[in-house]
Amino acid sequence: MSAHTTRTSPRRDIGHYVNDTLRDRYFAACDVLYAMGAPARSETDVETSFGTTHVYRYGPADPADDSRTPVVLIHGSGGCSAQWYPNTPGLSAERPVYALDTPGDPGRSVHREPMWQPERAAQWLDEALDALGLDRVHLVGSSYGGWLVLNQAHRKPGRLASVTLLDPGGLEKVGLRFFTWIFVSLFATFAPKALRTRLASWLEQPVLVVPELRAWIQASVRAFRIRRPAPLPLTEDELRGIRTPLYLVLGKRSLLVHPKRQLERVPRLVPGARAEIIADTGHGPAIDHPDLLNVRMLSFMEDIDSFGPTTDRGDADA
Repeated sequence: MSAHTTRTSPRRDIGHYVNDTLRDRYFAACDVLYAMGAPARSETDVETSFGTTHVYRYGPADPADDSRTPVVLIHGSGGCSAQWYPNTPGLSAERPVYALDTPGDPGRSVHREPMWQPERAAQWLDEALDALGLDRVHLVGSSYGGWLVLNQAHRKPGRLASVTLLDPGGLEKVGLRFFTWIFVSLFATFAPKALRTRLASWLEQPVLVVPELRAWIQASVRAFRIRRPAPLPLTEDELRGIRTPLYLVLGKRSLLVHPKRQLERVPRLVPGARAEIIADTGHGPAIDHPDLLNVRMLSFMEDIDSFGPTTDRGDADA
C-alpha cells in the first residue's frame, strides 16, 4: 500500500464546500438565523437519486391544524432554508411547514448527482416530497427556488395544490443587470458600517443592514462553490400548459424580471393565475415584508383549499 493517500478532487458538476472549517462557520451563521425564526419541530434527511435532502419541519400552534395541506418552502440560490426565518413563524402558526435545503446549494443536504437539468430538478423534488410522505402540498419558491417550483408545476404537478412564486427565476433569461446587482451587493457587504444603510437603500439589499444576514451571506460565499448554470426560462407554450393554481409576487424594483411585463404576461398565459407587484422592495419581498407576504400567501392557500383559485391583478403598497 502506498504511503501517500490519494485525495479526490471535487466533481466539477457538483456543488461543494471549500473545507470543513468554512462549512462549520457557515452552519453557525445559519443557526443564528434559524434561532430568529420559528423553532423547528424536527429535522430529518431523506434520500433521493441526487443525494440526501435535509428538511426542517415546523408545526402549527393548534394540533388540529396538523391535518391541513402543508406548505413546502424552496429557497433561493446561494442560500439554504435559513432564508425563511422571517416567514416560518407566521406560516407555521396555521399550517405544517417543511423547508428543504436544495442539494447543490450551501445547506445541510448532501449533493451527489447533478440536478440542474429541468427534468432532473423535477424528479428530485418529487422524490423528496414522496420520501416525506407528502401527497398534496402548497409549494413556495423564491428566486432560483421559484424556478424549481415553476418547473415542478410544468413537469410534475401531481402533488401540488398550488404554487407561489416570489420574484422567481423561470420567467425571463437572467440578464447582466441581475448579475451586476449580485456582484455589487456582495462587494457592499464589506463596506464600512457608516455606508451600509445608504447602500442598502440604493441596492434594495436588506442583508446590508441586518448583521445576521450579512454574516450569513459572507460565510456562504467563502464556504461553498455552486456548480450549475443559470436556468433557462419556460417557454410561453410551457407556461400555457400549467394548470396548478399559481400566485406570482414581484418586487416593484426587481432586477431579475421586468415586473410590469410579467404582471400582464403570466395571468394571460397561465389560466387563473394571480399576480401582484409589491412596492418598496426589489428581489426580496418575503424578507422585506414578511408579515404582509405571510398573510397573502396563507389567504391564497385558503382560497385554493376552500373555493379554488381566484384571480387578482394589480399593485399593492407594502
